Amino acid sequence: MEVIDHLTEKARRDYFLVQRALHQGDQKAYAELLNNYRDSLYFMMLKMTNHTTDAEDLTIEAFGKAFKNLQQYTPDFAFSTWLFKIAANNCIDFLRKNQRIQFTDGIFGDEEEEGPNHPSNLPSDTPDPEEKIIEKQKIALMHEVVEKLKPHYRQLIELRYFKEWTYEEIATELDLPMGTVKAQLFRARDLLYQILHLSQEKI
Repeated sequence: MEVIDHLTEKARRDYFLVQRALHQGDQKAYAELLNNYRDSLYFMMLKMTNHTTDAEDLTIEAFGKAFKNLQQYTPDFAFSTWLFKIAANNCIDFLRKNQRIQFTDGIFGDEEEEGPNHPSNLPSDTPDPEEKIIEKQKIALMHEVVEKLKPHYRQLIELRYFKEWTYEEIATELDLPMGTVKAQLFRARDLLYQILHLSQEKI
């Protein structure tokens, strides 16, 4: 058994949730991990992007990547540190791609424990081929959950996240006002969280 004595009480709680999710397919464990960090991760993304919609999108992507690669987590440091680093690296890639690097140090705020393994103290990864593989894996991760949505919401999610269409392109394709597209996508994202929480199937 891996030694976890160095972890804080909260980190040990997360470690056991990870074990339940990974080895037992416990959907409630996935939901608890998501609920524990959904808000703090969202606000971290908001600080980095200064854009609410991008922050929402990147929050979903971060959980998707973390859950898909959960077997790679080791208790060398807290699950939250690992999760937040995945989110930060994914966000940095997004900002680079869109030429919007504009954040500063201290983006992680006070949500997590400080220390040498805190995300803000970890070195940034440089892009490599593995990141492209991980990016593709998020589609496989979310596909089963998205299939549970009603056709209209499923179409919105597929266009926005799987095909990476812009809001303008989606509005044109579906002949809908921009505000309607954004509102319905917000609802679709909320439904995804609810399905993740309620589903009894393993992701």
